[in-house]
Amino acid sequence: MKKKINPNLFDRAINAFFPEWGFRRMQYKQALGVLSGNRGYEGASKGRRTSGWIAQSTSANSEIHTALTFLRNRSRDLVRNNPYAKRAVKEIANNVVGTGIVPNPMADSKAQQKKLKNAWKAWADSTMCDYDGHLNFYGLMYLVMRTVAESGECIVRKRITDVKSSPFPLQLQVLEPDFIDTTKWQDRTELGGYIYYGVEFNKENKIVAYWLWDNHPGDNMQKSIQSNRIPADEIIHVFEKERPGQFRGVPFGHSSMLRLKDFDEYEDAQLIRQKIAQCFTVFVTDSSIQPVAGVSDDDDDLLERVEPGIIERLPPGKSVTMATPPDAGQSYDPYTKGVLRGIACGFGMDYVTLTGDLTGVNFSSGRMGWLMFHRNVQVWQWNMLIPMFCDKTWLWFMQIAVITGNAKSQLVPVRWTPPRREMIDPTKEISAQVDAIRGGLQSWQETIRENGLNPEEVIDEMIADKKMFDESGLQPECDPRFDPKKQGNVDKSKEKTDAAV
Repeated sequence: MKKKINPNLFDRAINAFFPEWGFRRMQYKQALGVLSGNRGYEGASKGRRTSGWIAQSTSANSEIHTALTFLRNRSRDLVRNNPYAKRAVKEIANNVVGTGIVPNPMADSKAQQKKLKNAWKAWADSTMCDYDGHLNFYGLMYLVMRTVAESGECIVRKRITDVKSSPFPLQLQVLEPDFIDTTKWQDRTELGGYIYYGVEFNKENKIVAYWLWDNHPGDNMQKSIQSNRIPADEIIHVFEKERPGQFRGVPFGHSSMLRLKDFDEYEDAQLIRQKIAQCFTVFVTDSSIQPVAGVSDDDDDLLERVEPGIIERLPPGKSVTMATPPDAGQSYDPYTKGVLRGIACGFGMDYVTLTGDLTGVNFSSGRMGWLMFHRNVQVWQWNMLIPMFCDKTWLWFMQIAVITGNAKSQLVPVRWTPPRREMIDPTKEISAQVDAIRGGLQSWQETIRENGLNPEEVIDEMIADKKMFDESGLQPECDPRFDPKKQGNVDKSKEKTDAAV
């Protein structure tokens, strides 16, 4: 059997002894590749440009587990010390939750619906729902979203208090993801499942329990702690799922961390450079003064510190050369804007929202940035926070509502209304909404929900307003029955009558 010649060895031999032939051979090979169209994927090519590109084919959970602690701790450090990171996390929570995502139960009867609303209001609007007793339900929702943006995920544990001591014994305990015992790793084949970094699965790879520490593992006041098994139906785990099979979350700004850290150091260097530039000292050398015999120059009290506005006279023979710091004032602003735009993209928001810089922003550019961020906000609301936190909390609420007699069945659906987002130009945007309703492109109820209101509550208030106007005999312009043309004719006739009298 003939041994095949390795084409790479053949090419190298030609290049070594006949470099001109080797160069032509390479040109012909590249030309043939272009003509045949068989170039393949450049991203999968091997060469100088991709020599340092390390890409692994690990699962989402393996990647997250090896990096999660570092990402979480560094994200928290940036939020504590970097104003842009803190603003990014806060703006995400402000826009996703705001004053709260409000439920509207869809009960069969109005009486049952009213009863559920009253029960929810009594529970959710008070600190009775908080295990720590500090926040109401909407405050807890804001805390959950802020924790997810900063730490990547958040744990909410169901707590049931004494039924006799509380009118509604359900409480929510919000925990940081550090409470998951990642040291728990066990193969439970004999039991039909396994524990993977503190999360327990059954043989169908479904989560059945979480192993949580008794206290925060980073609390220095705790001498010894242990983890306990908590069933999955008593836990709400909120995180942004980006890959199939993923069951842990990463901080929202994970792709911007190095940029934020480098930008911090860059701003510190610029500050020091400007301080040095302002400390300009004038040195004067007097050549008319002759040195005195027997007097050493070591006794001269020379300047050892640079301060603004100093004029120092040097003794004969002494000279100092000052290094002029580079002036980076012209390149500072364009560079910082470019870096901050990249950081904003990493957090999923626009540059204006991250920095508050409105320089050069008009209605069109401001609205485009607002719309792009708004799409991300809607994804976080409807694909993460509402199904993972709100719906599961409603299920727990309905379970207790049946026990306390506030509901007949646990299967009462609910519709959630996110908070209203402020308009950039209300005059133009409200007119566009009215035109969309009249043109049949959007329902009135959907428009009301987009503005953060409940259509049924708005209708009830409009009926109450109508009744109030009729009883008082007034017809202000806010009344939909107000006719400005008719009102104008009445006013003119009244003026003529008054003039005749």
